[in-house]
Amino acid sequence: SQTKTVTFAAFVLGFTSAISAFLGVLRDGLLAGYFGVWSETNAYFAAFRITDFFYNLLIIGGLVVAFLPLFSEYYSKNKESAWEMANYILNFFLFLLIATSLLVFFFSHQIVKIITPGFSLEEQALTASLVRIMVVRPIFFGLSAIFSGILQYFNRFLIYSVAPILYNLGIIVGILMFSPQFGIFGVGLGVSMGAVLHWAVQILSVRVCGFRYRFAFNFRHPAIKKVFLLALPRLFAMGAQQINLMVITAIASGISGGIAIFTFANNLQSFPIGIIGVPFAIAAFPMLSKNWALGRKKEFLENFEIVFRQILFLMVPVSLLLFILRAQVVRVVLGTFGERGRFDWSATQLTAASLGLFAIGI
Repeated sequence: SQTKTVTFAAFVLGFTSAISAFLGVLRDGLLAGYFGVWSETNAYFAAFRITDFFYNLLIIGGLVVAFLPLFSEYYSKNKESAWEMANYILNFFLFLLIATSLLVFFFSHQIVKIITPGFSLEEQALTASLVRIMVVRPIFFGLSAIFSGILQYFNRFLIYSVAPILYNLGIIVGILMFSPQFGIFGVGLGVSMGAVLHWAVQILSVRVCGFRYRFAFNFRHPAIKKVFLLALPRLFAMGAQQINLMVITAIASGISGGIAIFTFANNLQSFPIGIIGVPFAIAAFPMLSKNWALGRKKEFLENFEIVFRQILFLMVPVSLLLFILRAQVVRVVLGTFGERGRFDWSATQLTAASLGLFAIGI
C-alpha cells in the first residue's frame, strides 16, 4: 500500500528502521561475543570496508541520489519512457558493478595489502578470502537501489524498509548457523545471503508498480549522462569520505583490535541516525523531488524546513544522552554475549571512548 503523508511515511520507516537497527545491534553483539575484537573480527571488518568502498562510491554516491529525481522527471512526462530509462540505467550499473566486482575478486590480495599494511600475512590472506566471499554484495545492492528508487517514487515504503531487516537477518543467520562450522567465513556467507534477500524482497512490489525488466543497453541514453551530472557533487563528497575511511582502516590495521573497535563504535553511533535522521530524509525525498520537478519551489523549501527542524528536535538530545551513557551502552550491546566470546572490559573501555567522540558528530 501507499503512504499518504511524509510524517506517516517517516513513522513507517522509523518503525522498521528501529527493528533493523535493533537487529544490527544484535548482529554486532553476537559478532563481538563469538569473535571478540581481535584477528578474525578485524579481518572481517576490513573485508567489509573494501567491498563497501565500491558500493558506496558507485551506488550511494551516485545512483541512489540521482535516480529518483530523474525518474520523477521522466515519469511526470511519459510513463513508458520512464520505465525504458529505468531499464537502461539498471543494466548500465549492473554491467559496471559486475566488472568492478570481478576486478576486486581477482586482485583481492593486492588490494588487501594496500588497505591493511599493518596486518600479518595470515591476516591479509584471511581478509582477501572474505573479500571474495562478500564481493557479490555490491551487485545485489546496486539492483536493490534501482528498485528502492521506484518504490520510493510510488510511496511504497513498507517493502522498501523491510529489505534492511532481511539483510541483517542474513548476517545473524551466518553468525549463528554458519560460523560454528565455517568460522568467520560463515559470517561472510551471511553477508552475501543478506544482500540477495535485500534485493529479492522488492521484486514483486516493483512489478506491481509497473516495472518490467528488459535486457537492453543504450550507453548513449541521455539519462545515463544526466545521472552522472546529478551525482557529481555527491560523488566527490562520498569519495572523500570513503578515502578517509580507507586511510583510517590502514592506520587501524597496525593497532591490535583497532578496526573492530572503530567499526563497533561507528555502528553504535549510526543507530540514532538510522532510526531518526534517515527515515525522515527518505520519506521527504520523493515529495521534494516531485515539487522540484514541477517547479513548486515554495513548497519544496517549506517541506525541507519542516523536516529539518523535526530531525534537529529529536537528534540533539539523543546525541547528548549517548555521549553521557556511552560505557553503559557499549557494555549492554556488545558485552551481553561476552560469556560466548572475548569482548572483555578493556575492549569495552576502548569502544566507549571511540563512541564518545562519534557522539559529537551525530
